[in-house]
Amino acid sequence: MSENSQKVRFFRRQIPSFVCEPGCHDCCGPVTASSEEMARLPVRSAAVHAAALADWSCPHLGPAGCQVYAERPLVCRLFGTTPRLACPRGKHPEMMIDAEVEQAIYQYFAEAPHRLV
Repeated sequence: MSENSQKVRFFRRQIPSFVCEPGCHDCCGPVTASSEEMARLPVRSAAVHAAALADWSCPHLGPAGCQVYAERPLVCRLFGTTPRLACPRGKHPEMMIDAEVEQAIYQYFAEAPHRLV
């Protein structure tokens, strides 16, 4: 397992979870992800990507919500767990993400190449 894969696995365990408001997709816009994260997502066609981008959406967002929720990228997991990426509807976990872990994730974003999901 690569060093970046180990980091992604560690970060995923450190980001607190909470229940989103049913039917809400306010944070489901275009995002970037590392190659380690992309490898966990199903491949979408160029047409699906183009349509999602035109709608300022995500190619993994379906009528019932996120179709890859269990494998969603780190940035998606961060929404609502930090004031920097606050949920527009005010949802959040009981305890927000640890500030040191959050900083380490942003450092990972800066260091690891990312591309549009």
